[in-house]
Amino acid sequence: MSVSTLPFQIPAPAGPPPSPAALSLLRQAELGLFEAERTVDPAQRYAQSHLAALRAGAAVLAVRAHPAGRKRPGRSVWQLLSLMAPELSEWAAFFASGSSTRAGIEAGITRLVNDRAADDMVRQVGQFIGVARTLVRSR
Repeated sequence: MSVSTLPFQIPAPAGPPPSPAALSLLRQAELGLFEAERTVDPAQRYAQSHLAALRAGAAVLAVRAHPAGRKRPGRSVWQLLSLMAPELSEWAAFFASGSSTRAGIEAGITRLVNDRAADDMVRQVGQFIGVARTLVRSR
């Protein structure tokens, strides 16, 4: 049977596959969340999960961002995400608000987070990674 006489055709992909960099960042985000879920210390759980969200956001940027002629200094992943993926603006604002807490934890100030705040962050990051996965893989 020749290809032209097959009873069905396989649809062509909608666009180019996601870049290896985007897939790698997404995988790092998933692994980071996995590690955070198993971390006992609430401050470290918060920081690890927030970092996983940062990587997921970077994965979305890897498929959405367009190279510019010159770099604009001072833009965070969350600011860029709001520009490049406006449908994720609320997520970006949420995670941007947690950036200073993560920075404090990384500086050794562990009293900033209790178990509930850490668990809430882990849950939100899990949802965000799911959204990011859909956006990255739909490209």
